[in-house]
Amino acid sequence: MRSWTPMHGQPYQPTPYRPHRIPPKASMVIAADLRERMSQRRTVRAFAGDEVPEQVILDAIAVAATAPSGAHQQPWTYVLVTNPKTRAAIRCAAEEEERRSYAGRLGEEWLSALEPLGTDEQKPHLTDAPYLIVVFEQRFYLDESGESHKHYYVDESVGISVGMLLTALHLSGLCALVHTPSPMKFLSEVLGRPRNEKAFAVIAAGYPAQDAVVPDLVRKSLDQVIVRA
Repeated sequence: MRSWTPMHGQPYQPTPYRPHRIPPKASMVIAADLRERMSQRRTVRAFAGDEVPEQVILDAIAVAATAPSGAHQQPWTYVLVTNPKTRAAIRCAAEEEERRSYAGRLGEEWLSALEPLGTDEQKPHLTDAPYLIVVFEQRFYLDESGESHKHYYVDESVGISVGMLLTALHLSGLCALVHTPSPMKFLSEVLGRPRNEKAFAVIAAGYPAQDAVVPDLVRKSLDQVIVRA
């Protein structure tokens, strides 16, 4: 397996790509099954303490790392957090920021939008879920000489990667919760991340608790989200 090095300044070197083509009828069956399975995905806030094989999480992160990225710079870091003390520190800091947010920093309109979801400043998932995956976006990288180079389309690239991670977790039989406390600088401090990385999201992953509940929500129909042109 080749190790990754930045492609900055390298010449274009194409290689043949001949993926197996799935017959149309089989493709339709696969697409319909995927649509049905993903329609069952829900954000869960109550997690069971049941053990989850770590390899499932590692494979899901590996799937996320196949995402397309601007200039193929792959500007993401996935920090897998299992240490109880570290997770407790993350929860403590996150809940402190959330208390400030729910006390007025979010504003009335935002709080009103959150009301149907039943959220508050308490974030037990940060310590209850068997795994925390903290996603960082790399704003730039340093070459061997120490010179910094900008990464391009970072938000878009990391967002696509996280979407693929959530899909992989769900299709593996797990539930996930995406948490984006604001501000998130404390994550860099707790996890000791370098200055070129900025926290993007915290994702709790595991099995739902036996008494887990979710908001009774309705997703937009296909007709409401697609426009033909």
